[in-house]
Amino acid sequence: MQTVYLKILQGRARFNGRSAFKTWLFAVIRKTAAEFRRQHQFRVLKLHQYRSSVETSTFEEEGSSEVLDLFRTQLGKLPGRQQQLLELVFYHDLTLEESAKIMAISIGSARKHYDRGKKRIRQLMEESEAWHE
Repeated sequence: MQTVYLKILQGRARFNGRSAFKTWLFAVIRKTAAEFRRQHQFRVLKLHQYRSSVETSTFEEEGSSEVLDLFRTQLGKLPGRQQQLLELVFYHDLTLEESAKIMAISIGSARKHYDRGKKRIRQLMEESEAWHE
């Protein structure tokens, strides 16, 4: 309902008088609900694709180097959202905006998780004994 109200205030939905106001208002509500349903279905589909690709992905095509193995190990130590975001960006070549949509978080939140995740990965890799060998 808030989104409908904002559409009306911002002029994205205009009453032109061709029908009763009540009919027009319910049409705006119905169309807004349909938009949300489509967006939700898109997010669920993309998240399902992401999860299935993570389960089946192997990093053999990139060359199974020690650095990649160490990176993957350290990535698993990150908090869930940071880990998911970095996997989407690094391994699935998505932008932060696309990743944020898939994870259903704001772009600001995605940037924060991305930045913190990269810093933490760097710190974990520098602290790792395998990195210094």
